[in-house]
Amino acid sequence: MDDGGLVLVIDDEAKYRRLIKTNLMLAGYAVVEAADGHEALTEIYQHEPDLILLDLRLPDMDGFQLCERIRKLSTVPVMALTALNTEQDTIQALDFGADDYLAKPFSPGEMLARIRALLRRSRDLLQAEAQGCGDVRLLADTREIEGPTGRTRLTPIEWKLCREFTAHCGKVLTHEHLLTHVWGPGYQSENEYLRVYIRRLRSYIEPDPHHPVYLVSHAGIGYTLYPKPHGME
Repeated sequence: MDDGGLVLVIDDEAKYRRLIKTNLMLAGYAVVEAADGHEALTEIYQHEPDLILLDLRLPDMDGFQLCERIRKLSTVPVMALTALNTEQDTIQALDFGADDYLAKPFSPGEMLARIRALLRRSRDLLQAEAQGCGDVRLLADTREIEGPTGRTRLTPIEWKLCREFTAHCGKVLTHEHLLTHVWGPGYQSENEYLRVYIRRLRSYIEPDPHHPVYLVSHAGIGYTLYPKPHGME
């Protein structure tokens, strides 16, 4: 049995919701359901789930837009579920705030493993202490990043990625290191995940995200978070 928690399943197909709910409940999770985006938003307000499984094809609103709205309301982990299985869909789901992406059809075992991983990350982040790297600080109480351009609240994955950078302030972190420590060993080749999140973090802390001076790339190697603007001499 897993660690437990409340999972919100958002899918317009009742049979699919029942199948997912059955597997989640057998694994020790409590489950609430929503058949469309508006019902989902109500459930989020009422129940504050620990994790959301979101099908991207809904009858009343675009699932990508719903994911974006969820992210504005909460830092709850979101796993996108969809029959869409292209690289662009993956990038778009992540850009709109999803923490992971699982293409249909998938096995119950894979779904549960990914849920366990997302919940572990989320719970670890809640226990994190404030960390900093020069001009960039992490604020544990509000799960925000504070930089030269102000404060921004972070999603669980964004927070964990920032913790890796602040814990290794000024050091080069390889793509493999970041993917392994933030997403897990199974993601070592998923460089697109990392690129999406690096773009997000730069938009939060860089005076000009297109010309980064804090979160700097090392071509073919990885990234460094510098305590002060780098390369501006």
